Amino acid sequence: MICHFKLSSPRPVRRAWGVVLALFTTGLCWSASPASAQAAYPSKPVTLVVPGPPGGITDQLGRLVAARMTSDFGVRVIVDNRPGAGGNVASEIVARAEPDGYTILLGTQGTMATNQYLYKSLRFDPAKDFVAVQGLMSVPNILVVNSRLPYQSVQELVTFAKAHPGKLTVSSAGNGTGTHLAAELFQAQAGVKFVHIPYKGSAPSINDLLGGQVDLTFDYPASTLAQVQAGKLRALAVTGSTRLPFLPQVPTIAEAGYPGAQSTSWIGLFFPARTSTPIVMKWQTQVGRLLEDSGAVEAINKMGGMPLSLSGERFASFVQAERIKWKATIQHSCATID
Repeated sequence: MICHFKLSSPRPVRRAWGVVLALFTTGLCWSASPASAQAAYPSKPVTLVVPGPPGGITDQLGRLVAARMTSDFGVRVIVDNRPGAGGNVASEIVARAEPDGYTILLGTQGTMATNQYLYKSLRFDPAKDFVAVQGLMSVPNILVVNSRLPYQSVQELVTFAKAHPGKLTVSSAGNGTGTHLAAELFQAQAGVKFVHIPYKGSAPSINDLLGGQVDLTFDYPASTLAQVQAGKLRALAVTGSTRLPFLPQVPTIAEAGYPGAQSTSWIGLFFPARTSTPIVMKWQTQVGRLLEDSGAVEAINKMGGMPLSLSGERFASFVQAERIKWKATIQHSCATID
């Protein structure tokens, strides 16, 4: 006789196995979820917050980055212009944003290195509330004088300034701007004293320099180059580490004898603190490729800058060194904004 047996588990046993299977399946979903999320990033538009109005250098650079990342990521990267308070408005927005990779800041020398010493209070901490992602561009200042003045070199300017302290006037785009701080750093290094005349922007500063109302300024190539090339302003030095390709005859400030006065204004990308490392690295990789593109380099050069190809820890260390340098300069000059 052949007997047929039907094997079946008691109901409690079946329920137990069902619970185990459910937990196991859920565990698999949990373990796969972060990896899946990272692989899918970005899955929606990313907002690039720019601390300046449309048309300025920060805006131009932001739109260059946004266009390239939109192409690379396959989702829109939207430029959100938030000018105000020297970039503090934009910085606070990003500092308070969710660290999910969908809000990123175009940070500047001001927002990340100097504003904390110029403003009495900030509603964010540049060192704690952000993660440094990638440098983008550095822009040197050009030390220029009215071409009708006799100074042909930095040394001639310094010699006169030491013999006549407080006689020369230096204009800037405003208290606490990069044009102001570059002048303060130079005075401290050269041992001279100028009378500072702040303006509301570079345009009126340069106009009065051309008119002879002030003697010199430390401003950016975008503001000074055309006047230098026209012979109306004389460039004595550039404050960056290398000579500018469009002004090869003009020495660096170090070549002129003052290496301690070397400085640049710079721009980079910053995520809110606690943004995941894979997302940060994805941006580093893609933006690093952008900075190697000849078309992008040419566009940055036309803005008067040079690519700042620093990422991750190297960029974070650079920003920290900038904070230390400018803190000393600001305290020495007693510069303040509010």
